[in-house]
Amino acid sequence: MPDISVKVDGLHFDNPFVIGSGPPGTNKNVICKAFKEGWGGVIAKTVSLECDKVKNVAPRYGKLKSRQHGEVIGFENIELISDRPIEVWEKEFRQIKEEYPNKILIASIMEEYEEWRWKELTERCEAAGADGFELNLSCPHGLPERAMGAAMGQNSDMVENVCRWVRGATKKPVWAKMTPNITDITVPASHAIKGGASGIAAINTILSVVGINLETLRPMPTVEGYSLPGGYSCQAVRPIALRMVSQIAREFPDTALSGIGGVECGDDAVQFILLGSHTVQVCTGAMLQGYGMVKHLIEGLESFMEKHGFETIEDFRGHSLQFFKTHANLVEHQIQAKRERAGQANRDNEWDGDSINRQTDQLTSDGSESKKSPASQPQPAK
Repeated sequence: MPDISVKVDGLHFDNPFVIGSGPPGTNKNVICKAFKEGWGGVIAKTVSLECDKVKNVAPRYGKLKSRQHGEVIGFENIELISDRPIEVWEKEFRQIKEEYPNKILIASIMEEYEEWRWKELTERCEAAGADGFELNLSCPHGLPERAMGAAMGQNSDMVENVCRWVRGATKKPVWAKMTPNITDITVPASHAIKGGASGIAAINTILSVVGINLETLRPMPTVEGYSLPGGYSCQAVRPIALRMVSQIAREFPDTALSGIGGVECGDDAVQFILLGSHTVQVCTGAMLQGYGMVKHLIEGLESFMEKHGFETIEDFRGHSLQFFKTHANLVEHQIQAKRERAGQANRDNEWDGDSINRQTDQLTSDGSESKKSPASQPQPAK
């Protein structure tokens, strides 16, 4: 049986599957349910110091369904961070750690751009038992009027300073959660690391409009006849998330990386690990399937590892990164491959009168072409 435990950034996870910050981690009851079902860790719903400023609306979700089969392929939310007082969270963090002392509980925190706010929030969550922190610098629709969420995450200087403030308040792991609503995700990631973040989480949801109701002619989800762009998740965003995770992994190979985006089964999660993720977060998937989906995630991961003979996750983490090249590199590889294939056209019945001179040239070697180098060959798994 392969070992699916993960040790990253000083934290030991029974498995790499982590509940992502959002409704599945909205209070003690659901967090304990997740741990009971077997999730390796939980990142609680984002907390702040002043919950009275958080006013959620309903409905706040919208679904995009497949035209062929009707299953949900895209999911939009306009949900804000936790509307529960920090005092309640402090009490529940303590209770959760008392019940599950060996499980990983990470506090997701978000505040306005003031040093004292981030430091106080960090210190209070740590004192309550949080094993680490995820800095929500990326919610696409949450409180932009207060320069919070993605409004902050799109400003690299602010990202760096917030990470520095939080790092100054704790020695525990600090993961900066990146927004995909930006041109180059490695830019804010580099500033987060420069500011002291020990890990990167990517990606948060993509700013979107899930659709228009053609009866009412109003955007969805509709609240009293109105709406706003929200965060897009579910399987449709996975290709974008995989691309951004691969960029971060290649640019910062020594940084803890938590992959997020459209994970619904074990094969989905494996792809994030192959692109460098140490842990894999699931939020929308748990909302649609329930907490018990972790059993299928574990089964899928173990099946993949047994098939390929991998004993630990580190045996294959990041393995697929080596196969990304520039377009110019692809052209070079293809030219070389064509040359080599041409050399195989040496059977008598493959000669023809119209191209005998070209075929002769293809089978002639004057030493000017070097053999294909071992470095250009796909390398075996670790």
